[in-house]
Amino acid sequence: MRSFALPCLLVLAAPAHAATPEQHYLDLRDRYIAKFSKAKENDETYKQHDAALNELTGVLRGLVGPVTIKELPAEGKSNVDTLFKGDSGFGHLDGLGFASEGDKLQAVVTTTGLLKHWLVEHREDGMPQEIGAAFKSDRFYYYAIQDSAFAKYAELPITKTAAASAAVAVLGVRGNGDLKGPPHEIDVVAIQGDKVLFLASSAAVKTAEIPACEKVWKQMMAKKSPQDAMAKEDQAMDAYTKCFAKEAPSQGWYAAAVKKAQSQLEQLPLR
Repeated sequence: MRSFALPCLLVLAAPAHAATPEQHYLDLRDRYIAKFSKAKENDETYKQHDAALNELTGVLRGLVGPVTIKELPAEGKSNVDTLFKGDSGFGHLDGLGFASEGDKLQAVVTTTGLLKHWLVEHREDGMPQEIGAAFKSDRFYYYAIQDSAFAKYAELPITKTAAASAAVAVLGVRGNGDLKGPPHEIDVVAIQGDKVLFLASSAAVKTAEIPACEKVWKQMMAKKSPQDAMAKEDQAMDAYTKCFAKEAPSQGWYAAAVKKAQSQLEQLPLR
């Protein structure tokens, strides 16, 4: 019995595999979400909430490492800016966030592991689960930053740097109301190794309406079905943005938009 029991005891005493740094972050984040989503909101709770975000920021800095992005603060903070489940903007992309004054330029730096976990968390929001597909979807840019919706108007062709394994740029409109209008925001996302870098410029380029697409919009809105006004507008918007993506390369402002997107990619610390 002794010869059998001793190996068993040794097996039982062996340490379990340590959680990865990313899992440590996620476990800590989820514990805080559970805590604050049940807490009564008052000054003391808000103080504890700020302390929790600072702790998460420290963990993220360890995961991501030092980051320097021109025109943005040297020190990033948690891009997850609320741990109260019912708050507007809950569920932003986990990573270090950087923002200029007025949020005209925003960046998020994270890891592929955290990104994959975040995509799964947003599966029910219509988020594609494959990274490449997510980067081409307006869902990614909608939920990653800020508290406002995002409409993708076109994908802009950029040349990825040698250090990047993938790079995508999109042109669109962000807002809380009507998303139809000349797009002016350019968002660029790239992957280097296991690091993901995202840069959004809200006033990146000046564009203009495209007459052919305005015609498509009016035709869609004039249809008798669906009768539901919101559903009709959604269908019209889908047709309008598809037209815009097709027609954009022939527009006079397009070259400037592509050039700006390329400069944003080169602004990221991809070395």
